[in-house]
Amino acid sequence: MSGLEKSYGDVRAVDGISFEVEPGEVFALLGPNGAGKSTTVEILEGHRSRDAGTVEVLGHDPGTASAAFRDRVGIVLQEVGIERELTVREALVHYGACYSRRRPVDEVLELVGLDGLGDRRTHRLSGGQKRRIDLALGIIGDPDVLFLDEPTTGFDPSARRQAWEMVDGLRSLGTTIVLTSHYMDEVQALADRVLVIAGGRAVAEGTPDELRGSMDRETAIRARFPLDADGTVDDLLGGLSGRATVRGGRLEVRTEQPTADLHRLTAWALERGVDLDDLEVVRPTLEDVYLDLISGEPAGEPAGGDHG
Repeated sequence: MSGLEKSYGDVRAVDGISFEVEPGEVFALLGPNGAGKSTTVEILEGHRSRDAGTVEVLGHDPGTASAAFRDRVGIVLQEVGIERELTVREALVHYGACYSRRRPVDEVLELVGLDGLGDRRTHRLSGGQKRRIDLALGIIGDPDVLFLDEPTTGFDPSARRQAWEMVDGLRSLGTTIVLTSHYMDEVQALADRVLVIAGGRAVAEGTPDELRGSMDRETAIRARFPLDADGTVDDLLGGLSGRATVRGGRLEVRTEQPTADLHRLTAWALERGVDLDDLEVVRPTLEDVYLDLISGEPAGEPAGGDHG
């Protein structure tokens, strides 16, 4: 995709976004509500027209693609309306009939953690179980490309982990996955590459570790401090390149040279025969990076709309 543009009236929702997704990878689109990611995904799916730019998915232009293109694409929306009186199995059979190649229903039920619930009517399921149906409907057609929009919203921690394992399994089978999520731990666990969008523009792209490594932010070294001190302790811990303070018996060193300062700190403790309990090194997280990237960016899409 190159130079994608889309406007709603005077508002430029998508402003020249370009990226490529490699076959078989998990590619995450991140951005605040109104950033342009939902519009971008809808254009890729063929559900929304574009104003400018070139788009190709599976060798097709989604804007003019035929049923053959839709037959190879799976979509998991944030919420899917399912007839409440259908059983889970009936819903999968019904939706699966739209595809030329279908995964076995029992296999799909097992993949999404609904095995044993195939004969239960959908209105009798919990919110998390209904979300699993959404996942099941997205993969029933054995898609080559799967769009996942906030796939684990409403899941408990165990269900989220199971969903992540399912995504890893699909990736190992060669499925290309485009993911949107507000859970940074989910993106860190699943995504091969990440594109951050803000104000309708791409502001950063790379692997989660590359984005974290590119951030100009200090690392924190923390531990319980064995001496009775409070405030600045640089005179006690001379040689540190970072700033060392103690508050409430907790030492914190803010540094751009964590390896060197950790070595100096542990050497200081060993020389005095003291322990640094609860020692930890806290590097910037993907969430830290994301929040820094989107801070101060204007929204690219109409407020109150559903184009986030």
